[in-house]
Parts: sequence; C-alpha cells; structure tokens
Amino acid sequence: MKTVRVVGAGLAGCEAAWQIARRGVAVELYEMKPARFSSAHRSEALAELVCSNSFKAEREDSASGLLKREMRRLGSLLLPCADRCRVPAGGALAVDRDAFSAAVTEAVASRPRIRLRREEVTRIPEDGVAVLATGPLTSDALAVEIEKLCGKALAFYDAAAPIVTAESLDRNRIFPASRYGKGEGDAYLNCPMDREEYERFYAALISAERAPLHGFDEADPQLYEGCMPVEEMAGRGKDTLRFGPMKPVGLRDPATGRRPWAVLQLRREDARGTLYNLVGFQTHLKFGEQKRVFGMIPGLAHAEFVRYGVMHRNTFLDSPRVLAADFSVRARPNLFFAGQITGVEGYMESASSGILAGINAARRAGGEPAVVPPAETMCGALSRYAAGGGEGPFQPMGANFGILPPLDPPVRDKRERYAALARRALGALEQTIREAGL
Repeated sequence: MKTVRVVGAGLAGCEAAWQIARRGVAVELYEMKPARFSSAHRSEALAELVCSNSFKAEREDSASGLLKREMRRLGSLLLPCADRCRVPAGGALAVDRDAFSAAVTEAVASRPRIRLRREEVTRIPEDGVAVLATGPLTSDALAVEIEKLCGKALAFYDAAAPIVTAESLDRNRIFPASRYGKGEGDAYLNCPMDREEYERFYAALISAERAPLHGFDEADPQLYEGCMPVEEMAGRGKDTLRFGPMKPVGLRDPATGRRPWAVLQLRREDARGTLYNLVGFQTHLKFGEQKRVFGMIPGLAHAEFVRYGVMHRNTFLDSPRVLAADFSVRARPNLFFAGQITGVEGYMESASSGILAGINAARRAGGEPAVVPPAETMCGALSRYAAGGGEGPFQPMGANFGILPPLDPPVRDKRERYAALARRALGALEQTIREAGL
C-alpha cells in the first residue's frame, strides 16, 4: 500500500495527515520534537501554539469565521479539538493551548493509518508523495534543501505576547468585559488608563531597550504586520496604540462610568483562568524591560510573567513562482507544501492549507486529479493567492473578504455584503464536495 510522508506536525501537518488517513491512505507523520526544538517551541505535543491562543472570530459573516465553517465542512481535525478546549473570548474561538495540543496529539496518535515518527528530517523525500509542513521555523538543514529546490526564500520577523498569572493581577484596577458586551462577561480583563497614565507608559515604551535580533538583517528587519511588536507600533505615533491594540472603543470603566483613554485587554490562556496573555502586546523588548514597562499599566504592577514576549524569524516561499493552487510544487507535482511556509497568514489559514494539501496528496497517491475549491470560497481564494500572488512583491495573506470575487450585483451594506459572500462561498464549497466526492 502506498504511504504518504508528512514532515512537520504543527497545525498544517496534523490536518494534512488527518485528511490523508481518512481517505484510506497510510501516513508517516514526522516531528522532530523532542529531539530538537525550534527557537519558539517549548512543548513536546503536536500542534503547539507559539503565539496567540485565539483562532479569531467565529461568526459566519466574518472572513475568519467563514474559513472555519469551510474547514469544518471539509472534515477538520483541529476545530473539534478546539471546541473541546475553548476558553471565553467574546465572539472569538480561543483555546487552552496546552489542552488543545494534548487533544490533537491524542487524536493523531490514535488514528488508524497514521504512524507518528519522532525524528528530524533533513532532506526532502525523493520518491513517492510527500507534504512538507515544517512551518516558518524550518530547521536549518531542511531549509537549505528547500532553498536548493525552490530558489529564493523570503523571511520576516514574528513576535509573541507575554503571559501573566491571574493571581498576580491587581483586581482593584481591572474590570472584566468584552467590547460592546459581546460574549461572556469574563472573556477579557481590562486594564484602563487615563491620559496621564498612558502618556507615562508610552514614553517608557518607546525608550525601552530592545533585545538584539540574531541571524537576520538587524539593520533592516522585515516585520510581520499581523504580529507587529508593540514598541514598533508605538514608534509610528503617540496615538497609534490607542487606535490599535489599546483602543478603548466599546468599553466603559465601571469605576468612573466613562470610556478610558486607553485599555490593555488580557485574554484567558487556559480553561481554569489561571493565565492571561497581553492582547496585541507582541514584543522583543529585553525581559527586564518588559517587566518594568508593562508593570506601569494599571493592574500589572506586581504581575508574574510565566512567559515573556519573544521574537523569532519566520520564513516563507516565493509561492507564486513555486506552487500550484493545490499546494503542489510546479516542478515536482508529488511534493506538496502546507502551512505558513506557503505564505498564508494565521493559524486557521495555515491549517486550511494543510487540509487542501492533504486532500490532494491523498488523491495524487491514488491517481486522482487534484481538487481546488472555487475562488468564491475563502480556502480556495487563499490557495489561489499563494499560487498567484497579488500586486508587487509576494507577502503573506490572511483570510479577508477582499480576496474573494465581488458580488454581482454589488451589495452596498458591508454586513449584508459579507453575509452574502459567505452564503455564496458555502454554496460553492458544497457543490465542489458533491462533484469531487470529498
């Protein structure tokens, strides 16, 4: 019986292996942990979340919500695991990251036809069908082989936010609320700041000492806009944070009855509510500076940091030159890539690419033609973006309604337009599932 090799057991690799196995094809899933860890990984578990614990909005008339609906319809492994491990996050799907990784690891380990191999792969498989889902932190040896095959690889820096313990927070300065009262009341904790407090914090932030950037162009680091370090964002202007991660819109401080000047939100990291992350506060300040500067925020004066913010290098392919829309390599159709290394941006975007790569790897192994969902679907639009790019140099892309074909006739109201685009996408996906026998 033919066996497909999947290299990398992150979000995309686990989804790819799952899709291959559920189609009756044997899988060897390679994961280099615990023998080797990347600069950002800490756990031996599969599908480890190294940045946020949020998978973004769930409602269907949002781009991320639509993508998750499509993934569920295609038989996602990760989303049912996320459902079982969710923590309050307003209208978003957020998870207890350790419980989530444990659930995925258990599901993969117990799935018939998936053989999990804990060893590092340093060379691209030469024979048979394979999926490379090694992520943006691909080990050095394999990264060299990928560059030999694909030519120029692109890179940028990505950052993660700090995590603090709940018991160390000053609840007298913090209030629980979601914006506009959406979701559970304790989904977020809010650290309100008046104008004077914010300006003191801002001055300390922009002058704080940053950690050195190793192994990349320190003179001109390419920063990922989706995870822009908070100090870099602050450098764009005094009010940038107040219109970004610290916007007070939709919140009212019960202590004053007024909207604060600025707010830092804390989101639950675990189901018990013992850990919280600083939402939007990705950073590469030195650890001591993080404790000093972030301790100036009301409620965080005595915060205990269980993880400081870190910055690491991410790498992705020049995919429009290398990949077809089914995520196969144009020059080697039996070799597929999946995940953030393809230039999709975000957890679910990476996972959705794993689903499509897995489906098509299984079909390739069985001699069937590839299937790419229509451009009207979010997963199909993302795969086409990776294969074709946009205007100018190729840059990572996340789910958004702008990459879908416009409606004909147009719909003026934005909410109604998004709902119509979602209905069209799900209808188109259902037709593809029927016609391709997915």
